[in-house]
Amino acid sequence: MVVHVLEEMRIRALGVIDDAVVELSPGFTAVTGETGAGKTMVVTSLGLLLGGRADAALVRIGAKAAVVEGRLTVDARSAAAVRAEEAGAELEDGVLLISRTLSAEGRSRAHVGGRSVPVGLLGELADDLVAVHGQTDQQGLLRPARQRQALDRYAGAAVAGPLEKYAGAYRRLRAVSAELEELTTRARERAQEADLLRFGLEEVAAAEPRPGEDEELAAEAERLGHAEALASAAAVAHAALAGNPEDPEGVDAATLVGGAHRAVEAVRSHDPALAGLADRIGEVGILLSDVAGDLAGYADNLDADPIRLAAVEERRAALTQLTRKYGETIADVLAWAEQGAARLAELDGDDDRIGELTAEHDALRAELGELAQALTDARTEAAGRFAEAVTAELASLAMPHARVTFAIRQTGTEADGIEVGGRPVVFGPHGADEVELLLAPHPGAPPRPIAKGASGGELSRVMLAVEVVFAGSDPVPTYLFDEVDAGVGGKAAVEVGRRLAKLARSAQVVVVTHLPQVAAFADRHLVVEKTNDGSVTRSGVKAMEGEDRVRELSRMLAGQEDSELARAHAEELLEAARAGH
Repeated sequence: MVVHVLEEMRIRALGVIDDAVVELSPGFTAVTGETGAGKTMVVTSLGLLLGGRADAALVRIGAKAAVVEGRLTVDARSAAAVRAEEAGAELEDGVLLISRTLSAEGRSRAHVGGRSVPVGLLGELADDLVAVHGQTDQQGLLRPARQRQALDRYAGAAVAGPLEKYAGAYRRLRAVSAELEELTTRARERAQEADLLRFGLEEVAAAEPRPGEDEELAAEAERLGHAEALASAAAVAHAALAGNPEDPEGVDAATLVGGAHRAVEAVRSHDPALAGLADRIGEVGILLSDVAGDLAGYADNLDADPIRLAAVEERRAALTQLTRKYGETIADVLAWAEQGAARLAELDGDDDRIGELTAEHDALRAELGELAQALTDARTEAAGRFAEAVTAELASLAMPHARVTFAIRQTGTEADGIEVGGRPVVFGPHGADEVELLLAPHPGAPPRPIAKGASGGELSRVMLAVEVVFAGSDPVPTYLFDEVDAGVGGKAAVEVGRRLAKLARSAQVVVVTHLPQVAAFADRHLVVEKTNDGSVTRSGVKAMEGEDRVRELSRMLAGQEDSELARAHAEELLEAARAGH
């Protein structure tokens, strides 16, 4: 049963498009039209809808924004549906609405199921919904790295399991190697740092500073340095409050306050208000007496010892040496000493750490060698099955004698490699294997890398064969092929169309093509048309049925819609396609 995922796209103000609706049917949909128009309508729009890069230049001149909306049918249990619901999207009867808005200023917004979402979510959904393949993908297939990725994808869990373990060990080896290099190449700098720390810590330990000692000493130095002035001021203040025994005639504050208190105390019974004042004067007298006593005690206890002052200043000078080097205050100096001691312990432990890391480094390299061998074995087994399946598909694409194989090898090295198969080899984050897809297009031809041994048409068919094999092992609901038939013609084009129709029995297939032999096999034929009123160019899409479809195929065949010969050929193509379904 065909899973109908992408039902329609609505496109507004994208490039030369004002407003268009692209309705896609289950099975095989062919999109044709003038050169480049179909690609703009389908490939670019679908790319935006599924999280592709947004370019403000895509917005039609004079429009405020371009909008692409898509209506998709998804299984509520699928990974895409679950991820969309996690983001807050709502599905209605298995239908998921997606939209992408691109402003003329370059701002981009995305909505899924009525909820605003990051554009990156569209890309996550695309991985499970649609596989897009075009000429750039064909060129990508020429790169060995992409060929290795294709093989790993086909192998599935058989390679994914060992590769995950290998990748974890590889990352750890990189981290261990980096730390080892840091410890060994900077040994001199680290030794100098340790010496400086050790000297500073010894200097602080010798001084034995106490928290807050610098503030205490500063206060004591201030007091000792002004002892005479302080004693004189205290004596004068005491005499003013309590009187001077050597001056019996002098008037002091205590005597005056006592006289005032006696005066009001004698008549306090006549007025409560005056009684309150009498109490307050009495309190003043008591307070004066207490202060006078404290002043006398202060003066008696004041130490003006110059020897003590010299000792304080000497201690302050020693602490200043520390604060000049290690912190603003003694508290900062002590904090530095604590941190310095921890750092010194770390530096002193480098030799032990180097030994531990070296042992782990050697163990990881040995482990990587074993894991790399397991990867090679898994890839070799999968490569045989993958090559056999692709070769079988090529037989259905007018390449009956072609044979595809994989070359899996490792590059030996005398440098820092890992041991695989009994010899040191170059390795990387994906193992030690160099994977290359080889093609022998006909009997007697030696297998050659497809980058060198395949023509444009052959490369297109190899790409299609690979995707068909993927469809059986790792299927997605919808495939979009952008001119995957480039460089193909004649009988080969007919076989490509027939194979795409076969793929459409198990998935939704959308093909942008310029070949009538391919378009004839489609279940639905859409044509992108351009109109120009002399000042504005617009594009639209139209479904071709019956006589209209014959005319379009005639145009694609001969460039003449009304040519009787072209019409006859078009009708023959349609009949052959129906018979070949």
